Amino acid sequence: MKAGKCNSEFRLSLLALLLSVAAGCGKPPQPPTTSERPPEPSPAEATKNDIKALSPIKIGVAGPMTGSGAAFGEMIRNAALLKVKEVNGAGGINDLLVKLVIEDDRGNTLEATNVARKLAGDEQISIIIGHFNSTCSIAARDTYNRKGVVEFSPGSTNVTVCKGSEWTFRNLYRDDYQGTFLAHYAKKKLGVTKVAVFYDNDDYGKGLMKSFVDEAKNIGLEVVASESYIRERDQDFKAPLTKIKALKPDAIFISGLYNEAALITKAAKIDLGMTVTILGADGVMSPGFVDVGGEATNGTFVTTPFLFTGGSDSDEAKKFFSAFKEAYGKEPDTWAALTYDAIGMAIEAIREVGPDRKKIKDWFAACTSEEKAYTGVTGKTYFNEDGDCYSKPAHVAIVTNGKFVPAEKQLSPEEMK
Repeated sequence: MKAGKCNSEFRLSLLALLLSVAAGCGKPPQPPTTSERPPEPSPAEATKNDIKALSPIKIGVAGPMTGSGAAFGEMIRNAALLKVKEVNGAGGINDLLVKLVIEDDRGNTLEATNVARKLAGDEQISIIIGHFNSTCSIAARDTYNRKGVVEFSPGSTNVTVCKGSEWTFRNLYRDDYQGTFLAHYAKKKLGVTKVAVFYDNDDYGKGLMKSFVDEAKNIGLEVVASESYIRERDQDFKAPLTKIKALKPDAIFISGLYNEAALITKAAKIDLGMTVTILGADGVMSPGFVDVGGEATNGTFVTTPFLFTGGSDSDEAKKFFSAFKEAYGKEPDTWAALTYDAIGMAIEAIREVGPDRKKIKDWFAACTSEEKAYTGVTGKTYFNEDGDCYSKPAHVAIVTNGKFVPAEKQLSPEEMK
């Protein structure tokens, strides 16, 4: 019994040895036991890390892509896409591509709030370029504040847009400056003594109108009438213009956007035969004004935070102008230039501090002097403690042969004193 048992155990040991040799020569090594394995991340952590490693850097863009302000939206969208295409073509930001998330607020406050919730709710979106309309920027502001993401507007000029919000910035002037400038320009450069006013009954239209009217009274420019309208609803202006014609104003100032401004201009000059000078602010500065108003728009003066001069532009402006025209077959306007700069400034912030929302906000808040400014197509952009931009003056354009060109007469800041 003992000998048989020994022989049996020997055979079993030999068999085990042969199997282990065969395993070592022909099979891959077996995985370590659970105690020997490094700890694995949970499925949620693994997915989050994978997404973070592979995802592009996302920037939101919000504006009126449809509706009566669609011409603005087209310029905003195209300029943003052009800048991102250039950045990605040069390798992106720290080897990561940039992706735009473009949303249409239709120039409507309710839709702007919905857009803000959607953009701010996507934690991969680092910053929002928008909104364009002041009323939309104001309506969306609370959502961006609550979610802690920068709202950087290339178009909103109402004085309250940035007030009370550490997350809101803009790269153009305010309406209190623009309205004051326009009143002085009308009197000192155009010789206007009596003016009638039409204004859009929203934050932009009312705020700009008030600044203009207040300064007109201060400098002895008589305001003979003031008529409000509701954008997109009111399209026939013959009745109020008939009353205004009897008051014989030298000029009509339109505080609103290009579509209604074109309709008012056309009704005054073509339908009623008025010979008044038409004045507009930057909301009129759009090719859409000429498209809707036709020949009646010639001779219209408008203020703008930036104007391509055709000759004395910076190298940066010339390069952008050519690239935009080549890409889209049309010339860029003020809003394209401001959006291009807004995207560029956002990208510079992300390149320096990463896509973290709070770090981006702190980077913007630190741009408080010319030395710390972002230099782009429209000049230097930096902010005061409220996020307002005071570094860019107003320019005046005139519509000539269907195009906005620099007016012969400009107004210097010293002449406003």
